[in-house]
Amino acid sequence: MLWPFNRLGKSTTPPRGTIQAIYGMIVAQAREPLFYQGLGVPDTVNGRFDMVVLHLWMVLRRLRTTAEGAAMAQAVFDRFCADMDDNLREMGVSDTTVPRRMKALGEAFYGRSIAYDSALAEGGDALAQALARNVLNTENAAAAQLLADYVRASISELDMTAHSAVADGTVRFPVPAARSQ
Repeated sequence: MLWPFNRLGKSTTPPRGTIQAIYGMIVAQAREPLFYQGLGVPDTVNGRFDMVVLHLWMVLRRLRTTAEGAAMAQAVFDRFCADMDDNLREMGVSDTTVPRRMKALGEAFYGRSIAYDSALAEGGDALAQALARNVLNTENAAAAQLLADYVRASISELDMTAHSAVADGTVRFPVPAARSQ
């Protein structure tokens, strides 16, 4: 459980506007048309979910590198969960079904996070393979490699970006390269 106050009585919960800015940055980048038009990410509910999860994973990975970032990472993840809950309800999922669907979405996030972390650690083509399996739903090696290159460039950019820029939600992600048709 994340406690909202530290031992000195100061709030440890990041300001809501900051969390909204970070989450908004993640969603805006996940909606970049080049992913869908140029890389072959399916322009479906699942494809868009996978792109949000991918960008969320990258940003949370960066936020967790600082002490103050851990609480912020949790708050951003909580915002993601609230957004997914809202989206399910807007799509007409019944109140009794939402908890089961939320559990499945949480498992999808954690499963993909583990797969991406493992693939980064393994090196080689592992990241491209994980992205082909989890995001592209295809064995198109060229598109998967372009997406993997984008992810590596994004991680590098996030790692070089000051924590304050990440915390403000003002990170500039690289432009994804489009595959040749």
